[in-house]
Amino acid sequence: MERDTPATNFLVTYRGTVYPLHCDHMGHMNVASYVSKFDEASWQLMTSLGLTNARFRQERIGMATVEQQVAYKRELHAGDVVTVRSAVLRITNRSIHITHQMQNDDTGDLVASTTIIAVHIDSSTRRARPFPVDVHDRAMALIGGSPCVSLS
Repeated sequence: MERDTPATNFLVTYRGTVYPLHCDHMGHMNVASYVSKFDEASWQLMTSLGLTNARFRQERIGMATVEQQVAYKRELHAGDVVTVRSAVLRITNRSIHITHQMQNDDTGDLVASTTIIAVHIDSSTRRARPFPVDVHDRAMALIGGSPCVSLS
């Protein structure tokens, strides 16, 4: 079962501070640091779905990002404190579409957002494989849909 609806069930997946080492020569947080914070948020979201590091090792599974788009809305500077909220937009048998929104906690401004499409893989063969039922069900619950009995 597929579901694609506007994201309403956002989870806080990252909180942090912009440090001088995150900034470029113009004093703004650099692109790599935005992506790094979004990456940390992604792993928090995956863990909330049941895709933990231990499970990756035990079941020989993994995730691979196949597409990512980032929108930069406002500049961040050293000392700014940010929160990333994340949501599942869509899940299919083998892929998940997620979004992250980064907010400047002082101003309340949305400073950046990203959408990511990732594929669940067999880490041995490096090929896409179906999500475990419990992961699919958790993602569906976050989207606001009912869990699936079967993924076929």
